[in-house]
Formats: sequence, C-alpha cells, structure tokens
Amino acid sequence: MIKARFDTEALTRVRFAVSPMLELIRSVTSLRDPAGRALHLPWAEEARRATSDLDLSALVALQSSDFYNPDFVNPPPSSPLVEFEDELAVMVATPAAQIRREVERAYDGGLPPVLAPFVHDPRRAIDELAELMRTYWSRCLETHWPRIRALLEHDVLYRARRIADGGTDRLFADLDPGVRWREGVLSLECGESDTLLDLDERGLLLLPSAFVWPKTSFVTAPPWQPTLIYPARGIGMLWSPERHPPPDALARLVGRTRAQLLTALDSPRSTLELAGALGISSGGVSQHLSVLRDAGLVSGRRVQRAVLYLRSADGDALVRATGGRDSDGAGADAGTQPAGLSGRS
Repeated sequence: MIKARFDTEALTRVRFAVSPMLELIRSVTSLRDPAGRALHLPWAEEARRATSDLDLSALVALQSSDFYNPDFVNPPPSSPLVEFEDELAVMVATPAAQIRREVERAYDGGLPPVLAPFVHDPRRAIDELAELMRTYWSRCLETHWPRIRALLEHDVLYRARRIADGGTDRLFADLDPGVRWREGVLSLECGESDTLLDLDERGLLLLPSAFVWPKTSFVTAPPWQPTLIYPARGIGMLWSPERHPPPDALARLVGRTRAQLLTALDSPRSTLELAGALGISSGGVSQHLSVLRDAGLVSGRRVQRAVLYLRSADGDALVRATGGRDSDGAGADAGTQPAGLSGRS
C-alpha cells in the first residue's frame, strides 16, 4: 500500500489536468488488453481496423517494462488542458541523452530490438515515433477527442464541486475503490508492503483518464510531481449513442429547446458542441443558455479559448424532479491495479 501524507501546503497545491498524450498511450494499451477492449468495444473495433497497416511495436515496447516506462513518451502536463501537438513537441524536444538513459533504464540488460534505435540514434527514433503517434492520433482519437475531453472535464468539474461542498474528504470519497482518505493521509492499495510518502510543496496532480480503466496509478518518479491517474466517472457510457430526449414535464415547464439543453448539459459542452448535437444555431443556443444561466440552472467556465457550460446543482435537481437523468449517477465501476513507484504502469 502507498500512503501519501499531506501537510498544509501540500493540501493547497492539489490540482487537476487533462492530457491528450496520456489518452493516446493508454488507448494503445487498451487495444491489447481484453478488459480495455471490452469497455471501449465500439472504439476498439474501429481503431484496430484503422491501424492494421501501422507497426505499433515500438510504442507498445515503450510501455511494456515491468518496473519503469520511459517518461519522455508522455511528458507531465504543464497546464490543466494542453493540446496534443504541444505535448508532442515537448516529447520531440527531449535531449538525446535522456532518451537513451530512460530506455536503457527500462530494459537494463534486455533491450528489445525494436527499441535499439532509441539508444543508437535517439534523434531519428524520436522523430519517427512522433510521426507514428501523429498518424495514430489522426486515425483513432482526433474525431473522438471532443467527446473524451468533455468526459474528463466533467470529472474535473464534478470533483471541484465535491471539494467546494465537503473539502478533501468528499474529493477522494468516490474516486476509486482502492483509494482512501483518512486524517491527512491518502492511501492507495498497492503491493504487499507499506510505503509512506511525505508530499512536499509540489502537492498532488489528479489526472482523470478514459483509458486507464481498471487501473489506478500513483506516479512519484521525477520529472512528474506526485500524480494520481484514475478512471474518470462515466467511462462506461463514453461510447453510448448521444441522445438527449428531455422529460415531458421539463419540456412543458421550460420549453422543449431549453429542456434539451438542460438534459444535454450533464457534461461540459461549448456553444458550438451544443449547436451540433441539437441541430440549432449557435446564436439560438447562446440565447437559451443566457436565460438558463440567469435562472441559476447552468453555469459557464472558460477553458482556454472556449466557454464550457454545465448544469448547476439547481439544474440537476430540476432535471431529476421532472424525470430526467441524475448526472451524478453516470459513473462506471472500476477496479484498482496501481502502478509501482518508479514511472507509470
């Protein structure tokens, strides 16, 4: 079991982030894992067809060590929501000596032949890896990213609300069955012996993911700050068809279009996304959102260049009271298979 002990400063430095590169890396693992393929079956079938002509062996080998996976493949996110190309640029800029050192560390004495170029010609190998990852992203994840990102952002906003409602106790209460919070110590079931970590001024990074299920990982090795990577809420519904039929009672109360908007806002969405999903103009969406926001039923939050809207607690209560879905009930059960202390699983 890993136990992370928080002091006062560490508690003030808990933050969240979303990483497209992490989702890419974990999605490749999901394609090879029966449980992951089952959870993401519609996507996995499509992705396997789309990558039938790609050689993913180097990318797979870089994530297959028993005790450490090279960090340059997935650099720590530098901000709450980074773009895929930005993370890719950070990876490509990794010094050759670091690439060689991390690959040799992962496979000390038993380097797979497919990874030999990362030792003998790191610059060329990293450029070829970046091109492979870019192709994989465009074929398998780019069109799905708005939906995946919305799921992850919904998890972040949900947990921010949990902190506001009940502090750290509520933040960790339903994060994962293997994660427990008690008297300033965060415990994660892992291995047979106990390890105690004192979190310093770096605090803790919480990183929700769609593709880590059923694993929860605790990363402590530099260059990462202490990081908990966990399955986002609602991943079991990620690939379900998007339908937002409003309850009749809600439609009679606020009008069908506003009822559709309220029902759709069980996850964060931009005006453009809502317009596409509901088949109405962006201007019309903005007008209805303005009314709903003035009534306290939705809230908006700027994330980079977009404003994301989400039902408020009052909006949730109204949808439930009129026969709609409870946004807090969309979670999926997730088991726990934590990573070790050195690198990621």
